[in-house]
Amino acid sequence: MLDFLKDLNEAQRKAVESANGPSMVISGAGSGKTRVLTYRVAYLLGKGVSPFRIMALTFTNKAAREMRERIATLVDPSSAKSLWMGTFHSIFARILRAEASKIDYPSQFTIYDTEDSKRVIKKIVKEQNLDDKTYAPGYVLSRISSAKNSLISVQEYNEDVEIQSEDAQSQKPKLGLIYSLYQQKLRRASAMDFDDILFNTNVLLRDFPEVLYKYQKRFEYILVDEYQDTNFSQYLIVKKLAANNENICVVGDDAQSIYAFRGANIQNILNFKNDYPDYRLFKLEQNYRSTKNIVSAANTLISHNKNQIFKKIWTSNDTGEKVHIIQTANEGEEASWIAGRIFETIQQKQLPNSAFAVLYRTNAQSRALEEALRRLNIPYRIFGSLSFYQRKEIKDLLAYFRLVINPRDDDALLRIINFPARGIGATTVNRLVVAANEAGRPLWEVVQDPSTHKVAINRGAANRLSEFTTLIKSFSARLYKMNAYELGELIVNKSGIRKLYFEDGSPESINRRDNIEELLSGLKDFVTGKVEPGEESPPVRTLDEFMQDIALLTDADTKDDSPEDTNKVSLMTVHAAKGLEFPYVFITGVEENLFPSQLSINTQAELEEERRLFYVALTRAMSLATITYAETRFRYGNFNICEPSRFIDELDPDYVHYLSPPGRKKTGPGGSFSESLRRFRKMTGPESPPAKTAHPPVPDTEGGYSILDPSLLKAGMEVKHQRFGRGSVVATEGSGHNAKATVIFAGAGKKQLLLKYARLKIL
Repeated sequence: MLDFLKDLNEAQRKAVESANGPSMVISGAGSGKTRVLTYRVAYLLGKGVSPFRIMALTFTNKAAREMRERIATLVDPSSAKSLWMGTFHSIFARILRAEASKIDYPSQFTIYDTEDSKRVIKKIVKEQNLDDKTYAPGYVLSRISSAKNSLISVQEYNEDVEIQSEDAQSQKPKLGLIYSLYQQKLRRASAMDFDDILFNTNVLLRDFPEVLYKYQKRFEYILVDEYQDTNFSQYLIVKKLAANNENICVVGDDAQSIYAFRGANIQNILNFKNDYPDYRLFKLEQNYRSTKNIVSAANTLISHNKNQIFKKIWTSNDTGEKVHIIQTANEGEEASWIAGRIFETIQQKQLPNSAFAVLYRTNAQSRALEEALRRLNIPYRIFGSLSFYQRKEIKDLLAYFRLVINPRDDDALLRIINFPARGIGATTVNRLVVAANEAGRPLWEVVQDPSTHKVAINRGAANRLSEFTTLIKSFSARLYKMNAYELGELIVNKSGIRKLYFEDGSPESINRRDNIEELLSGLKDFVTGKVEPGEESPPVRTLDEFMQDIALLTDADTKDDSPEDTNKVSLMTVHAAKGLEFPYVFITGVEENLFPSQLSINTQAELEEERRLFYVALTRAMSLATITYAETRFRYGNFNICEPSRFIDELDPDYVHYLSPPGRKKTGPGGSFSESLRRFRKMTGPESPPAKTAHPPVPDTEGGYSILDPSLLKAGMEVKHQRFGRGSVVATEGSGHNAKATVIFAGAGKKQLLLKYARLKIL
């Protein structure tokens, strides 16, 4: 019955068969992590464990779907269907809907995505007459998200002296107020954002012991994918749920932990041994993806990280070409060289465009690359651009769906109350909003009965509001009488959306019409594509189920994989590339202050994450990895002399090969940087010895910011940092490479900086 285990290598099989007790599977890049997770679940099912007692948590719906489909081929398909398998947010949202009344929510609460949340925050900032540049929605949402992921409630945020001091020092003292008003609006709309799903799950398990016990008993086995990417909130939920049985298996790779900016905490995987002292450790060290040279180069790079679980990745694949490194004069030449190389390789080896990926540290780097690829008529696609579900016409239609399911959703109501135009003007809407705010009630209640709430509107406006509410109520009445596709089609027709886009022949309307049709096709697939073997007909899938799936899509799930996009060169940031692989990979802009980023080299922890990010970039390549860097680059309006990244120096020379474009001398790491510097100085004036100053000159100076001799820095000194601004040194400790300084910055609060990385200017 378990003959599928023969598909596994010895290390994978041991990890799969260790069913009971805590275990951690450290899975190197390309070592078959997903296979181990999939087969472990199949193994448990094969041993007679009920699928209802297995919880498998992933970070993307796509990963969960692929695992479920694979499991269905290994064991009874009906068992795969019954698994609690999905993303953290989808699984915990399912629990919250079942237990919603305990935390005073309706089971049909709305889930706001990032754009929805930003829109609510923008309204709050405007209502409070605050500066929308100081309180930019993206920054405010990030601050609120960090608080929620640290399980800091509104009350705790506003009562914490240190947090309030940080906000005051950053000249954003109203962040606590915005957080409070934001949560009030979500509550009033019966809505949660992504972070609320985790936050409220923690509240549920904390405040209702009987609920915690119920799910501890239900989930006899817990599996967690990409454990290195979990944040504190996710970690705590998993730890609580696993406390009863401790049959927990986490799979991940500390060397690929690259999401600290989203709250991911690498310590969760590094400290697993402390949480479960009797755990078993399994290491998957055979790489099936890349050549020997790529694997060896990546090993030498990541070995420079101190904070890691040691492993030695190996492969039985071909030796392959060494990692190519090319220096170019500037970003334009870099992009042209890459485009030319792709063109030549495609012609010589008859490869598809999809065999190539170009990775970069920041989105801004794509411009020159796009221009170069267009010049050679090489089709490309950019990952991370506007996803299908963020397009205006799609958001409009989804707002109708949201309001039909949850009429308390103020954001959805405001979006469509006069879309398509039905004569409900801005003045009327503003009066309705003011009345709702004053009464502290959902906007829908006021819209249904404006006279009771003393809203001064004329008879015509009142009639139009009545027609609108009747329309929405007619849709809501059909929510559980029609399947998702039937109701979606009805809404498109009766709302006026079909008439708006389908009768206008302009190119823009045609494009939007096609997108609406695509969404309806998605609804059709959702309704008809769920037939399991042995079922005569699919279960009725309703619109609220569809919206739950859509609301919980991640970035990785919304990448455009339509047929016309599959044979294109992929352009993306390294963060977006995680989990993907390509035969040929170009890693661009590998220069100091770009990769690693100048914003992420102030502490050893930040630098190690940047190194892990470069490791991820390198290990995306199957056949050949090419690293490029420029002598000069135009950034932030300035012409900059560039220095090759320290990561290039950290690659073992045995596994790299330096190239040079036509007419340029072949150079090694930094070989022509000094020549570039001399040329630059020649353009700007003759070289002269530096003048004597109160502080001796130090190397690596940029605009006065220096890697300082630790002995120069004393408590009480005023300094300036490129990222954090002005600050005051309060303490120093250590010496040489281990020297640190504690600095309180006016805009960023207290920071401890490792001086060998922090560029400071003494004022």
